[in-house]
Order: sequence, then C-alpha cells, then structure tokens
Amino acid sequence: METRIKELCDQVRETAYAIHKYHGTGHLEKVYDEDGTEIGDYYADLIVEGMLIIELKACKAFAEEHKAQIIGYLRSADIEHGLLINFGSFKFQIQKFVLAKSGNSSAISKTLSLLFSFAFLALFRG
Repeated sequence: METRIKELCDQVRETAYAIHKYHGTGHLEKVYDEDGTEIGDYYADLIVEGMLIIELKACKAFAEEHKAQIIGYLRSADIEHGLLINFGSFKFQIQKFVLAKSGNSSAISKTLSLLFSFAFLALFRG
C-alpha cells in the first residue's frame, strides 16, 4: 500500500507540473486540464483510487485555510494521504499531507464506553 501511494503521488506530481508548464498561471481552477476540459465547479477535489485526495488551487500562495481544508477532507473521508496543488503561483507549488489514523473505531467506541461508565458511576457514588 505504501509503495502504491508513493507511485500515485509521483504520477500526480509529474502530471500537475506538466499541466502547470502548459497552461502557465492566472486561470481559475477549472481550466487546469491538458485539453481544456472543465474539471469541477471551482472546487476540484479529486479522489484517486480511494486513497489519495487532491485539492487544486489557483492562488498566489497557499494559505492556512487551504491546508485546513485538505486536512478536513482527509478526516471526513477517512483517507490518510492528500496533495495540495497550486497552479496560480509563478513557481509550481505542491504539498503532501499525511493524516495518521488514530486507530480503529472499535477502540474509540470502547474508550468512550469506558469513560461513560466511569462518569455514570461517579455520578451515583457522589
């Protein structure tokens, strides 16, 4: 799996750089496809093979809200890897994000259940 995600990131990085060279800067997000095909409604969130989220931007530089946005997508989709790509800067920008999973949901459920049990006992012992 780790090898596959590295291959996907490399492939996306190379393709995005080629598109950046071809189109240059100054367009809205939806035109950054090699043949000019629209690739979204001003939000070009892509999920590749169910394991990589790609968030495209067309701005002067990444802002904290862009980073927060992709992290939010990763959390919501329960996907570990994401790429933030900016076509709006004169210098090609791409940043990888890895959201480490905190464990399986059953462990979280057990922890919450245990905490609830302690809270319940404390309430009635008081």
